[in-house]
Amino acid sequence: MLEVHQFACLSDNYGYLLHDPASGETACIDTPDADAYLREAGLHHWQISQVWNTHWHPDHAGGNAAIKAAAHCEVIGPQEVDKLGTAPDRVVGHGDVVQLGDWQVQVIDVSGHTNGHVAYYLPKAEMAFVGDAVFALGCGRMFEGTPDQFWASLCRIKALPAATMLYCAHEYTESNLRFALHADPDNAKLHDYAAHIGKVRAAGKPTVPTTLSRELATNPFLRADDPAMQARWANHGGQIGDAVATFAALRAAKDTF
Repeated sequence: MLEVHQFACLSDNYGYLLHDPASGETACIDTPDADAYLREAGLHHWQISQVWNTHWHPDHAGGNAAIKAAAHCEVIGPQEVDKLGTAPDRVVGHGDVVQLGDWQVQVIDVSGHTNGHVAYYLPKAEMAFVGDAVFALGCGRMFEGTPDQFWASLCRIKALPAATMLYCAHEYTESNLRFALHADPDNAKLHDYAAHIGKVRAAGKPTVPTTLSRELATNPFLRADDPAMQARWANHGGQIGDAVATFAALRAAKDTF
């Protein structure tokens, strides 16, 4: 089976190393802190063979050059990564396939936070590395995309099997929870989730990965197509029967919450 090593880096990022024991290959998912990735790989005696960038922001691709120089690995990512000065060795977009040993990895367009943002989905492992497209109880700030583009991206995530584990890139859950309770205060499953988050964080543990099934029930941004959510936000920029307008209202409200 694949091994995922998750570790904290920078102020609130999570680093991920994905290791395939059968082939000996190891992928870095994003590179926020090159030294941390190289250290953690060394502690596990794993040789980094690939880098998978989700998007071009420096806290996701800023360590590419240092890791490639040290590990002589292949950097894979969207074309937009070249904004940092070096293009990926292999440019990927929606519908492309990456391999880690015998494991097939599907590239999914999840643009909205940035243009060109992708997620890496491993169907047989039931896991997806989603970068800043979606978080536990949240989604990325819309820096470059449009509401209809971002909602279409979230719908691609929503369409994955409910058991999929979502590996998000930041520990933003407590902040996202405060907004979620404001956006969807009558959601009983959200209140149950809130109690769980409180216990996990009090124990000093991460709240991610999360499951898609849990996010479908509690994440306000993934519920913009829910009639109850649309009705609640109809007087705040949302619109009944319009998921894009409701998503846009939620995202704008979160930006100033």
